[in-house]
Amino acid sequence: MNARERLIVGLDVPTLGEAEKIVSTLGDDVLFYKIGYQLVFAGGLEFARELAQSGKKIFLDMKLLDIDNTIASGVENIVKMGMSMLTLHAYPKAMKAAVEAARGSDLCLLGVTVLTSMDEQDLIAAGYEYDPHTLVLRRAEQALAAGMGGIVCSAEESSAVRKIVGPNMAIVTPGIRPAGSEKGDQKRVMTPADALKAGSSHLVVARPIVRAADPKEAARAILAEMDAALPA
Repeated sequence: MNARERLIVGLDVPTLGEAEKIVSTLGDDVLFYKIGYQLVFAGGLEFARELAQSGKKIFLDMKLLDIDNTIASGVENIVKMGMSMLTLHAYPKAMKAAVEAARGSDLCLLGVTVLTSMDEQDLIAAGYEYDPHTLVLRRAEQALAAGMGGIVCSAEESSAVRKIVGPNMAIVTPGIRPAGSEKGDQKRVMTPADALKAGSSHLVVARPIVRAADPKEAARAILAEMDAALPA
């Protein structure tokens, strides 16, 4: 895959109008978009379907978690929408139900390990007995066993996770910040080049592109950095 196939631009904006403007501005430079809760609840599901039909790849970031039957039913309909990636929390039963529901399709199911906005103190407060690194690796093992297409983790864990899941599973990394940009509410971040070198296969970038004065130029700069980091 080249950089264009690996960069996922997060459409983390409040309205469809803003999302449409970003997609129009970025044009053919960007192939892959992430749509999450904020846009979904502003009509983003139909927009996601339209983008997919136009030839764009869509990462639907829903972080599903529910009883097995509900997970399976939801995944079956998401497959029909033509989505490329879908997240669910990396709980073994939920992952197994999703994998069975998506069997035979091109939908890449991603297990969310530990949110990049969480550190060890956050996990302790939530009742977990593991530090972020240990919990990420445990969930990576469970995602592999369940037959998932990939996982979501911070770039700090990418290298260790890659050793667990092997060369074929996707490792999708949020919390990507070009050198010199602000972290925002992310606590475990890395530059695009370093994330790829660490083992990430796809990079999710939102604010550094969608809130840039010139989103197209920002995207091109990140793509250039990614290209330079990929093997020739």
